Amino acid sequence: MTTATTRHSDRRISPVFTGICAVTAVTGWATWTRFSEQSGIAVFLFVTGAWIVSLCLHEYAHARTALHSGDITIGAKGYLTLNPLKYTHALLSIVLPVIFVIMGGIGLPGGAVFIERDRIRGRWRHSLISAAGPLTNVLFAAACTAPFWLGALDGVPLEFRFALAFLALLQVSAALLNFLPVPGLDGYGVIEPWLSYQVKRQVEPFAPFGLLFVFALLWVPAVNHAFFDVIDSILASLGIHELETYCGQDLYRFWQTSDFCTVSG
Repeated sequence: MTTATTRHSDRRISPVFTGICAVTAVTGWATWTRFSEQSGIAVFLFVTGAWIVSLCLHEYAHARTALHSGDITIGAKGYLTLNPLKYTHALLSIVLPVIFVIMGGIGLPGGAVFIERDRIRGRWRHSLISAAGPLTNVLFAAACTAPFWLGALDGVPLEFRFALAFLALLQVSAALLNFLPVPGLDGYGVIEPWLSYQVKRQVEPFAPFGLLFVFALLWVPAVNHAFFDVIDSILASLGIHELETYCGQDLYRFWQTSDFCTVSG
């Protein structure tokens, strides 16, 4: 019923998103076929493109769930077009997550679709809207890791295998970070509807700083090591070795690739 209130143009896939998908597909093919001797550049563009696609899908999941939960203004805001330029904070949703992937291989949560929560009734719906984004990262991680836990990697070039492993690491880290019950992150959005009014009032002033707090913690060596140990354990259970994610990140950062992970023809 709610989808009938959105115009077809509000749901038309944006050429911007289509272009990002095209770049991802072409550079994925270049990585697979070793089209260029500079395979690191292809890996960089492939992983970055796929990462942006996942960010767009993350925000789309929030928006689509909100639409079906009662916020009929979602379509007019352009969120259903998958255009990253339509997000209320493109810097937080796209630019910063990409920068942090380049800097440290961390799947930093984005998050910038404005949902009119007063239009939505029911605590379960509010929780589901918040959970929809990180659940998309979980599904994306499942797709990236499927070739590993299905044992379907025979004949897959090592560059593509490493790139896929690194992309899986980003998706797992994004899901874990997003599900943290920290104000400003999706995990807190899941539990917020179930908290008392007094607790929400006390926590509300800290919401704008939640993401900065998490990021600062990740720069603490002990916390960083513990966080990535959890990620490595999850990936290992799915058939991805720590060495594969390391080499994927090494190839991704082509400007400083080491000889250890260099793949010869």
